[in-house]
Amino acid sequence: MSQKFDRSAEDLGNAIHFEHVNIQVPDQRLATLFYVAGLGLTRDPYLMVSDTNMWINAGRSQFHLPSGKPQVVRGHTGLVIAGREALLQRLASVAKKLEGTAFAFAEHNDYVEATCPWGNRLRCYEPDAARFGRITLGIPYVEFEVPIGTAEAICAFYPDIMGMPASLRNGDGKVATVKTGRDQYLLYRESDRPQPDYDGHHVQMYITNFSGPYRRLLERNLVSREDNQYQYRFCDIVDLDSGKHLFTVEHEVRSATHPMFMRPMVNRNPAVNNRNYANGHDEALWAMGLDQYEG
Repeated sequence: MSQKFDRSAEDLGNAIHFEHVNIQVPDQRLATLFYVAGLGLTRDPYLMVSDTNMWINAGRSQFHLPSGKPQVVRGHTGLVIAGREALLQRLASVAKKLEGTAFAFAEHNDYVEATCPWGNRLRCYEPDAARFGRITLGIPYVEFEVPIGTAEAICAFYPDIMGMPASLRNGDGKVATVKTGRDQYLLYRESDRPQPDYDGHHVQMYITNFSGPYRRLLERNLVSREDNQYQYRFCDIVDLDSGKHLFTVEHEVRSATHPMFMRPMVNRNPAVNNRNYANGHDEALWAMGLDQYEG
């Protein structure tokens, strides 16, 4: 008898890749210290190379850090990055230069939490195929803290409007889990913790059915910005029955025909320096190797 496969396990829905989190920062130097020197990520060498913006590569995803009034995600971003001890050493090495800011880091059982100079929290995990798929470097999720009683309606919004599968989990509070790509998610966790007003940060994903969600958003007057032929934006998530506002975060929605879809990303190996340099080890691999193939 041939092996039985769960073919639905490979369904992505309409979103095929989560690419970036965009957060304004007021100081590009301090951002470099945190994201590049501390976390060990890589500044994109091709785009946004002046002193008013920087794109930080994390596997096939990015952080976009334009200059401006600081923005803070109301929740945290998940980051998979190999080498916990090396990460802790890098973060400790920049601590003195980041004194007087919100920078901090702390060890937890299964992650290291690092806080950027303006208060954005990142949970840094070791690669784990059971939890995050085959990535060894990347952004598997962004988690937002949302008001009590909103997760179920948020969970209904994404499949109906965006064509993105979503499920509701119960555990440490209700969580709406929205699939944004292979092993990538937006999480909306109910919390009674007071949250600041939305400050303009955004997340970006690529979708295959580009026009369908656009028409449904337009019908509800939810399209917030028309960028170009390949891209539009919306901010508000609403209850589909009542129209009640649930949560606000800008979504930059791109088509799979966008010129930058899956552009190659340079990722350096942060363990290499001028004292231990060895040819062929400059680049960090963002996915697990042949011996770790799950099939």
